Amino acid sequence: MSIPLHQAFRVGAYVVKQHLIGRKRYPLVLMLEPLFRCNLACAGCGKIDYPPEILNQRLSVAECLEAVDECGAPVVVIAGGEPLLHKEIDQVVQGIIARKKFVIVCTNALLLEKKMDLFKPNKFFSWSVHLDGDKADHDKSVCQDGVYDRAVSAIAKAKAAGFRTIINATLFDGADPDRYAAFFDSVMDMGVDGISVSPGYAYERAPDQEHFLSRKRTKELFRGIFSREKKRPGKRRWEFNQSGLFLDFLAGNQTYHCTPWGNPTRTYFGWQRPCYLLGEGYAKTFKELMEDTDWDKYGTGNYEKCANCMVHSGYEATAVMDSVKHPLKAAMVALNGPRTEGPMAPDIPLDRQRPAEYVYSSHVQKALADIRSRKTQPEQESIDA
Repeated sequence: MSIPLHQAFRVGAYVVKQHLIGRKRYPLVLMLEPLFRCNLACAGCGKIDYPPEILNQRLSVAECLEAVDECGAPVVVIAGGEPLLHKEIDQVVQGIIARKKFVIVCTNALLLEKKMDLFKPNKFFSWSVHLDGDKADHDKSVCQDGVYDRAVSAIAKAKAAGFRTIINATLFDGADPDRYAAFFDSVMDMGVDGISVSPGYAYERAPDQEHFLSRKRTKELFRGIFSREKKRPGKRRWEFNQSGLFLDFLAGNQTYHCTPWGNPTRTYFGWQRPCYLLGEGYAKTFKELMEDTDWDKYGTGNYEKCANCMVHSGYEATAVMDSVKHPLKAAMVALNGPRTEGPMAPDIPLDRQRPAEYVYSSHVQKALADIRSRKTQPEQESIDA
């Protein structure tokens, strides 16, 4: 795995501490979304499908750092939208680093070369550049030609400037194992520090709903990809910026339940319930999110919307906790890679899951009302004066 030793040690120590103090639910990674606006419109993304008044909103530096302090997770992933569109994103990053938290800024890299000078290399800081495959696959995924070439150029400049730089790839139905094996080879040749992978997010607001992966197809796809790594004698192993047991889970070798509280999400609307993918209500505080959310209502086997999910934001925390509990099992997977043959682990039965509810629009209407109220308030105060 490509996770730096000092990060693995600090995160591992954090997990052990939570177990020793008997804390049942605790965050591992804060997913911080300071804005929804983006300079791309990917068909598989549901994060930018908001009215302009919502897209124009930003979390302030103070609000971002308050979320970091309130949550307490050792790792902060800044996503969006496109974080580099936030005019004070450098101050947000500096504030997180000052707190000795590991911060990963996810970016499509269209603004990375322009904004890179605002940041300095640091052992607590990483860029995560979005690449969903080779040039043809990535440009198709982001619905714009030329984005792959610009991202690759930005990666080269970030590495030359001394930044730790990884890529994140989201795989959708129809992905070809041979092409993705070749893509991972090419990424390693670029000199990146690691790869993060995940099956496609099932955003219910995404324009393209036809290419999200089922759990069965996810396992088959990742077994196909990982099996090709073992047939490349003399080539460098792929370095993943993830737990080996999460990759083993993607290959169908672990029966894991989702840990949605492991990656809590803070957005303009508040603390998102229950997870990064589903916005079924928002809490005002992190404490309220943790204590007042009915967690047993969600997850594969509990809720129809979660039936096919194997996404890192729900299962990576489960895998990390399992690694701490079973270090020998984790070490064997790290040494040998995920198993790609033989029977798969039993899957979670779906016969008792509750039907999907569609409640995501109410918070949008409330936010719009608040924004419009603030716009008219100065005018009303002037009239009253």
